[in-house]
Amino acid sequence: MKLIVQPDADILPVVSAIRKARRYIDVCIFRIDRQEIMRALAASAQRGVRVRALIAHVNRGGSKRLRETEQSLLAGGVTVARTADDLLRYHGKFMVVDDMLHLFGFNFTRQDIERSRSFGIATRDRRTVKEAISLYEADSTRQVYTPSRSNLVVSPETSREMLSRFLKGARRQLAIYDVKIQDPGMIKILKERAGSGVEVRVLGQMKSPPEAVVVRPFPKELRLHVRAIIRDGTRSFVGSQSLRKAELDKRREVGLLVSNPSVTRKLLAVFESDWAAAETGGKTDRAGKNKEQGAAEAKAEAR
Repeated sequence: MKLIVQPDADILPVVSAIRKARRYIDVCIFRIDRQEIMRALAASAQRGVRVRALIAHVNRGGSKRLRETEQSLLAGGVTVARTADDLLRYHGKFMVVDDMLHLFGFNFTRQDIERSRSFGIATRDRRTVKEAISLYEADSTRQVYTPSRSNLVVSPETSREMLSRFLKGARRQLAIYDVKIQDPGMIKILKERAGSGVEVRVLGQMKSPPEAVVVRPFPKELRLHVRAIIRDGTRSFVGSQSLRKAELDKRREVGLLVSNPSVTRKLLAVFESDWAAAETGGKTDRAGKNKEQGAAEAKAEAR
């Protein structure tokens, strides 16, 4: 399992994964303006790799931009499908390349990759990869998605149940990146966990936060885009869904539960650095390390 940290990693891990494909690429795209990725997908198709792209039926860029993306991919030999319009938004971002799932918290855009805090996860876990393929097939053919047991967290089908259980499992600490926590049920769980002695910290925003939950706005040096939760320093979640009702119940959002200790420690180290920057008003550098708080990573590793 591998972790991508943005903006540190930039575009290289995505382009590299596409270029290494030998058999197939299935990619879900919500928004894209990085031509390097478009060219890499086309080049893979032209050398005989089966490349399929699933594009959201709507985004803030408008139908014209979506159509331009569609036409460009088609011209490069990529098979393109549009999602249905039965959900408010198809916002999931993932790619399956030769039996490896790449789950992204970021869009393929300059703003998300170069100017935002975000994460991506690459895994070969067979059950999770199989589930991602099933989701892709269902959404690309506009069929009903029927979830199976895996670590893939899919809104609206499984996210509320899986994330509720994940939060309730915290015994010592919850470190959360979220642009705005609003869902009453999730806030209730966080309040209960905090009341039981769990340290709950949120980088971002939270509607009417309980007194025991500490919330700090994300440092202005970067834009917060990812949704991530680190639990007890040993397990984590990375995905596209905030703890908001619409993103849990009415939109297609995709995330991943991570049990890899090394990946989780790295996530926590970045969180500690960003948390320190939010407290001091200092700057978080591209490696996620606050200049005034050089011991943050060591602190996270020691937990």
